[in-house]
Amino acid sequence: MSQLNPKFIYFDLDDTLLDHKKAEQAGLRDVHEHFDMFNGISEQQLLDTYHHINKGLWEEYGRGEIDRHELHRRRFQETFRDLGVDEHMHEEAGKVYMNYYRNHWEWLDGANESYHKIAQNFEVGIMTNGFAETQWLKIDQFNLKETARHIVISEEVGEMKPHPKVFDHATDLTGVKREDILYVGDSFTTDVVGGSKANWKIAWFTKAPIDEGYKLANLIFDDFRDLLKALNVK
Repeated sequence: MSQLNPKFIYFDLDDTLLDHKKAEQAGLRDVHEHFDMFNGISEQQLLDTYHHINKGLWEEYGRGEIDRHELHRRRFQETFRDLGVDEHMHEEAGKVYMNYYRNHWEWLDGANESYHKIAQNFEVGIMTNGFAETQWLKIDQFNLKETARHIVISEEVGEMKPHPKVFDHATDLTGVKREDILYVGDSFTTDVVGGSKANWKIAWFTKAPIDEGYKLANLIFDDFRDLLKALNVK
């Protein structure tokens, strides 16, 4: 395994350090249980419909075609419309979902210990897409400000990863050369492609790598112990 010798390490937040997918699914199950209107509609139908619509809306948001308020409104409104339930309930459902979603935030397996070990040996930061107030709540809940020297949230920069503006801003904050920054992230498009275009080193956290990832990433791992080894952190 090749050794990585960065001078600064940025970590993605959702589905790299924290288990966003699990929290999202648990939050949606809670929404399903909360409202009587889902009688006759399975949890899985709600999850599948929401994920399909939400993914498309985030792509529109990333291209600057819609704003965050439209994304928030449409993700439940269109889910409910497709499921044949009262779409006027979308606002209440959105509030209920966010409260439930928050209750399910937790570290991914091995991420907590590994992140803190790395933070004792390297300067580290957080760089994440997502809505600022939600991401700051996570950062506060997990005390990440104690260890992260820089925190970059795409919404505050005005573009989403993989836009070069986000990576340029994050690079400038560190005061080190691009090639001395390592980015640890799970998304091929936003993290691996975005980071490699910025001339950063990449550690891709994935259980299902694709061929293109082997060309772009310096390390591909699905167990945080492998990241510790590559960074020579005991």
